[in-house]
Amino acid sequence: MSFKTAAVVPNLTKKRAYTVSIEAISLLRAMDIAVIMSKRYRESYRNIDVRFVDDSVLYSSCDLVITIGGDGTIIHAARHTSENSKPLLGINTGRLGFVAEIEPNELSLLTRLASGEYTIEKRMLIKVIHKSRGAVKEYLSVNDAVISRGSLSRLIDINVSLAQDKGYICNYRADGLIFSTPTGSSAYSLAAGGPVVEPTMKCIIMTPICSHALFARPVVFSHESDIVVKASCDDDTEVFLTIDGAKTETIKKDDTVVVTCAEEEAELIRLKNKTFYRVLNDKFTERGG
Repeated sequence: MSFKTAAVVPNLTKKRAYTVSIEAISLLRAMDIAVIMSKRYRESYRNIDVRFVDDSVLYSSCDLVITIGGDGTIIHAARHTSENSKPLLGINTGRLGFVAEIEPNELSLLTRLASGEYTIEKRMLIKVIHKSRGAVKEYLSVNDAVISRGSLSRLIDINVSLAQDKGYICNYRADGLIFSTPTGSSAYSLAAGGPVVEPTMKCIIMTPICSHALFARPVVFSHESDIVVKASCDDDTEVFLTIDGAKTETIKKDDTVVVTCAEEEAELIRLKNKTFYRVLNDKFTERGG
């Protein structure tokens, strides 16, 4: 694939993101790859060889997207790139950066975009459907969907079953449940005791949060599963649905949440030959994990 236009998406709240983005833009232009950015960055990138466009057309007007920030920046962009079938490359200026491909000291690797020395890795996403009193909302999740209690210390009663009358799975009394993609298995799910899953696999991981049961364990479902969840509490304690740590909805009594594999996929550009397990080990080692 020949890249003619790159959308650069920096998170300027991250240290070094601005200087790294300037250097990345310079390298892209040296390769004769045009650069577009959101109009909201116009003031910050004056006199830089960049074309500014509306957010509504940013992801449809490029051949690839380059984010500069942490994993949160990549995850936010990945929802848009998957809907527009665009490949995504992450440059890490955050903390762990599991999903990012290169660090600031590796920017010279961007030249591989022009030489064709890269691969595109596809990642499964999950679709989350929230049905509430006749209203239906759908969300695309790159990392995870979390059902959790509010600020009061009350356990949630959670019923989990499979759709199409395939039957009951289990009931939990817990602080919540995490449904993660293989990409998200190394995030909140891992911290809650979930398994590490190779990110190119296709499956849905369900991990209980502080379950009040002796033998509560994470469960790995086939990507063909439609998982139906109903959550409630004995009193007026609020229950929330959170998508990728960003979008939050209140779950009311008798609401239903369905978690299934999405048709869309995220496409991540790989410039190096490091395996996921090497990256996992390196990230935890360098952060003292």
